[in-house]
Amino acid sequence: MEKVRDNMTEFWKEHSKAATMEEMMLDSRARELTEHELPEILSMLPSLAGYRVLELGAGIGRYTSHLLTNATHVTAVDFMESFVERNRQENGHHSNATFIQADVTKLEVPKNSIDLIFSNWLLMYLSDKELNSLIEKMLSWLRPGGFLFFRESCNHRSGDCKRDFNPTCYRTEAQYNHMISTVIEDTEGGQKFGFDVVLKRKVQTYIEMKNNPNQICWLLEKVPRSSDTQNGFNTFQQFLDNKQYTNRGILRYEKMFGAGYVSTGGPSTTKEFVDLLNLKPGQKVLDVGCGIGGGDFYMAKSFGVEVLGLDLSENMVDIAMERAITEKLPSVQFEVADATKRPFPEGTFDVIYSRDTILHIDDKLALFKHFHSWLKPGGQLLISDYCCGEKPWTPQFEAYVQQRGYILYTPAQYGKFIEEAGFCNVLADDRTAQFIQVIKTELQRAEAIKDEFIEEFSEEDYFAIVNGWKEKLGRSNSGDQRWGLFHATRV
Repeated sequence: MEKVRDNMTEFWKEHSKAATMEEMMLDSRARELTEHELPEILSMLPSLAGYRVLELGAGIGRYTSHLLTNATHVTAVDFMESFVERNRQENGHHSNATFIQADVTKLEVPKNSIDLIFSNWLLMYLSDKELNSLIEKMLSWLRPGGFLFFRESCNHRSGDCKRDFNPTCYRTEAQYNHMISTVIEDTEGGQKFGFDVVLKRKVQTYIEMKNNPNQICWLLEKVPRSSDTQNGFNTFQQFLDNKQYTNRGILRYEKMFGAGYVSTGGPSTTKEFVDLLNLKPGQKVLDVGCGIGGGDFYMAKSFGVEVLGLDLSENMVDIAMERAITEKLPSVQFEVADATKRPFPEGTFDVIYSRDTILHIDDKLALFKHFHSWLKPGGQLLISDYCCGEKPWTPQFEAYVQQRGYILYTPAQYGKFIEEAGFCNVLADDRTAQFIQVIKTELQRAEAIKDEFIEEFSEEDYFAIVNGWKEKLGRSNSGDQRWGLFHATRV
């Protein structure tokens, strides 16, 4: 363990002599990169008003000054004395700053005392053992509902600076995901806490300026973990990726819905619904529950809009990003994110679009209020979603909804939530008849491609999907399951 710390000390002594930005970033283009990436990184953070921030690996204060202008207090910590001194010179005039020279592996911070921990390139300088220990500590330092933001170089190095030796650990995204999803804090009162992903995305600046997709950011929230876990999984995200949307499951859905799609009607309903929006080149679209990105590529290609696709399923976003490489559309970006927690400034988007996703979300009114604030005046909301008929439901439908963890309302109730959130011109259309027709068409197509489907997956997969579609048809014909289309405007 000591050897790791000694190596890191030697490495940073070598790269901190002049305490310049180029040294700290290990890159000759440091200034140009900073100009573009600083606003990008800061845009991922929640509002810092009233926040106590702990900045770990603060370096010479590239981010410190920006954090100080928004937060109540910032404690900036770094390993190297020369970096801390430089940061103090730059930012010491702020009355809400504290500067500490310390090794984060030995740092002590009071429990539940921090609102946001911010670190930009730090964890890769720790061994796995040190990192696991630090993640546990960071979880305890944060208050419940507090946030951890970190950004790391994954897979391989990113800077162009010459290094005689390099003790850095370039972990994969999956390694970080595993470390953060498995850590649990047990409090004295018996309450457990863990991290939920608010967002995970690649730094676009590095993709555009260096063709480097290996700079990854995470924003996590400290949340209670109940003993009544999601079908045996710690988080809803793990449930989605391991149960409902495994890679194989996603590709089976795609085979039914059409290339690029995992929602009802695939390209045909997408074209029909997107036409209602009258999109214009340069408009910004947010796709909530983007799946594997087919609709996003369609909107960008056909109308010249910029699209940000969010999905909580890591598997969905991985496939979407693979497809994006082939599509070569820089105007479409994807991120793993929880739409109920992801922060966006007011008036960011012209359109918010969502297909068969919000059925997973409990507090729909709160989400629609977020949507309302994220839209520009005159912005449009377009949603298709699973709905239900009036209760009582059949026992089969009750069991299905419970097994899937869906939260369903009638199309009329759904429309009321959208109105309550502040939208006007709300169209709440019961499209169940269309849903039934689409399912029948998809079943016919499945029959036509049966051999191909079985060859690509298996006979078991084929019948699992076809029977699932037939059950969907039964639920819709009985009146239990409905399908709604919702279109509304922000004044």
